[in-house]
Amino acid sequence: MAEVKELLNEALKLPPDDRASIAVELLESLEPAPEGKADLEAAWAAEIQRRARRVLRSESGGASWDEARRRIEANLTKR
Repeated sequence: MAEVKELLNEALKLPPDDRASIAVELLESLEPAPEGKADLEAAWAAEIQRRARRVLRSESGGASWDEARRRIEANLTKR
């Protein structure tokens, strides 16, 4: 566990772009087996298309980053 904390501390010293790259790699390493990956990608593609259509039809104006962040933080504090 000490090695993990040391590695995390070193990673946190990196610039934001490098930390993001590492985060992506770590998350990708946790993805389901390849047979589930296609289903997951198809589901995300469908969701993105659904959201894009709502925005293009002016059914959803979205939210500002400040509002989105406030909602996220409120949801996290409930846990």
